[in-house]
Amino acid sequence: MCSARTSQSSWFVMELQDCALPLLREVIPTDKVEVGFKDLDAAILVGSMPRKEGMERKDLLKANVAIFKTQGEALEKYAKKTVKVLVVGNPANTNCLIASKSAPSIPKENFSCLTRLDHNRARSQVAIRVGVPSDSVKNVIIWGNHSSTQYPDVHHAIVNHHGKEMSGFDAVNDESWLKGDFITTVQQRGAAVIKARKLSSAMSAAKAICDHMKDIWFGTPDGEWVSMGIYSTGNSYGVPDDLMYSFPVMIKNKTWKVVDGLSINDFSRGKMDGTAAELVEERDTALTFLGA
Repeated sequence: MCSARTSQSSWFVMELQDCALPLLREVIPTDKVEVGFKDLDAAILVGSMPRKEGMERKDLLKANVAIFKTQGEALEKYAKKTVKVLVVGNPANTNCLIASKSAPSIPKENFSCLTRLDHNRARSQVAIRVGVPSDSVKNVIIWGNHSSTQYPDVHHAIVNHHGKEMSGFDAVNDESWLKGDFITTVQQRGAAVIKARKLSSAMSAAKAICDHMKDIWFGTPDGEWVSMGIYSTGNSYGVPDDLMYSFPVMIKNKTWKVVDGLSINDFSRGKMDGTAAELVEERDTALTFLGA
């Protein structure tokens, strides 16, 4: 179901129809929440207010609180209580938190935000550096916020290098790159795409959404994890509660579980704490607008 301004959605309907997707039965374009959110099994929330030139961050958060409060309330009123909600519109982590707080009868664990694009970017960068296909790299991690403070972590990554499994650090064999340009490349990739095409990521973002939802429905392979922005509560990594924070997760039976027990060195701890601090600031600012 496509929830959008009907006058602007005809091209989108035609595109979907022309894909001849085997699982697509019907497209219903609508701008009515009672239609768009009725009995949903899955909701992908992509619409948000982009930051405009001269806009203060608090003004951006205020605009998006209004959007995602409305969408959360619509989920609460019309969607199934088992609905799986993926927030893509930025700032995705805090928008996801606001939507979840506006739908109190839907479990917090049913909400997630997209950091799979960052995860895929990290995986690809390592694969390019080593000279292997991207599917030869697994268990990279994106910690924290989908922003320039995110922490792409390869300390626990595994690379299949010409039939031999080895750690990401050993395969790359360049610690300065892994702690420097690799991190900044992943953190700033979205900005680089915007600079190159004057628009934000399209195909790669759509692929990441598909990857994310596929893993929710069908689970992750044994021994592998993916990155998802999920509700932080009582985790083993010292991340503050009541945030939507990206963790490594394994998924089975449509239920995610944080991968516990990974060793965290001082370098990683500093990066993880830094992105958490940004999310705490975003949350606290956004919550001042939630009841307004």
